[in-house]
Amino acid sequence: MATFASSSSLKQKFIIVSFLFAILTGLHSPANACFTSVFSFGDSIADTGNLLAISRSESRQLPTSAFPPNGRTFFHRPTGRRCDGRLIIDFLAEALGFPFLPPYFGSKNGRSEQFRKGVNFAVGGATALNSSFLAKKGIPNHSTNISLEVQVNSFKDLLPSLCSSSSDCKELLRTSLIAMGEIGGNDYNHAFREGKNIKEIREFVPLVVDIITSSINELIELGAVTFLVPGNFPIGCSPSFLTQFQDSDKDEYDPFGCLTWLNQFSEHHNDLLQKEFGKLRTRHPDVNIVYADYYNPTMRLYRSPSRFGTFSFRLSCGKPGSSSKFDFFTSNFSRTIPGFKETLKVCCGSGGPYKFNASITCGSPSLERSCNDPSSYISWDGIHYTEATYKLVATAVFEELINCIRGLNGEECSQLSHENWNEPNSI
Repeated sequence: MATFASSSSLKQKFIIVSFLFAILTGLHSPANACFTSVFSFGDSIADTGNLLAISRSESRQLPTSAFPPNGRTFFHRPTGRRCDGRLIIDFLAEALGFPFLPPYFGSKNGRSEQFRKGVNFAVGGATALNSSFLAKKGIPNHSTNISLEVQVNSFKDLLPSLCSSSSDCKELLRTSLIAMGEIGGNDYNHAFREGKNIKEIREFVPLVVDIITSSINELIELGAVTFLVPGNFPIGCSPSFLTQFQDSDKDEYDPFGCLTWLNQFSEHHNDLLQKEFGKLRTRHPDVNIVYADYYNPTMRLYRSPSRFGTFSFRLSCGKPGSSSKFDFFTSNFSRTIPGFKETLKVCCGSGGPYKFNASITCGSPSLERSCNDPSSYISWDGIHYTEATYKLVATAVFEELINCIRGLNGEECSQLSHENWNEPNSI
């Protein structure tokens, strides 16, 4: 797929938004010829109901994601997602022709046939590092003790019920997409909220990245060959952190109101993660590790929140006439959508300049209402994003994934190309 028509951020934005409508309008020529299953790991960015299911099964207090107005936009009811609607993993599943991934925890019995098509292990509040390790560092996890290691072990426990033999399991994993994250954000978030300084928290980054890469290696040994692994969001634009550090000096903010030093921290995590992926690709040249860039597509929304327009494009998955196991399809789309009106204020929140109060989170008894139009806000609850934001990030992520699928015959996946994008129309 061809180079971007222009290097300007505006036209890049058009391209990202254009891909959104491949998802929004429903990909009726689904790409699930590419994969037979999708298995997801991570935290609340990808949790489709696990923390809620765990809380119910253990008779614990339900998380606020169990209450309105969460889920109002798409599901019209709370589902355990910390969002007004769908998450990035939901859009990816739709685009690949799969139903929404069922949560694993709390629904483990008698559903192996359903799980064979995919299952979600992501849990809200989950960390990459084990809870016991973080607790010794003075960083308790008040949400869950489920770490990435626990999720991967749960998958390994489930796997024998999904396949009849070792070779069958390897074939299942060979044709599956492993969505490894987003994970690691809570290791940092919890530390910041416990008052740890930036120097201390930076020391966790290599440990977090090592856990992610070790988990990928474990699944490679089982037979997995295609991984989609996200980086971190620009946390310096998060209303929760902007509220926590609102007494910062003016020169610590960028022109868009985000805290530069926190965004630099996210970039540090993402850079180290990508360096380790380079090493993994060298050690496993037949394995496809796709870095899902959450940072840059989200930053483009903060930089140019209102610049959207009409555009058309052509999307391809696979190679026509190639020996690849992935089938070829093309689709054409042309749509117009509005931009965001609020970038740093919370849709479902209250109090302060950013409408965020850590003591009264979205879904709390005193906060069961949200803004009138979530699609005009980037942030849903101060920590998580609106469905509208996730749609736009999903467009870029899916494009990266499709490009790497096209490169499975030995082509390098670290660089993207866009051969079939048309010139975006001007507004």
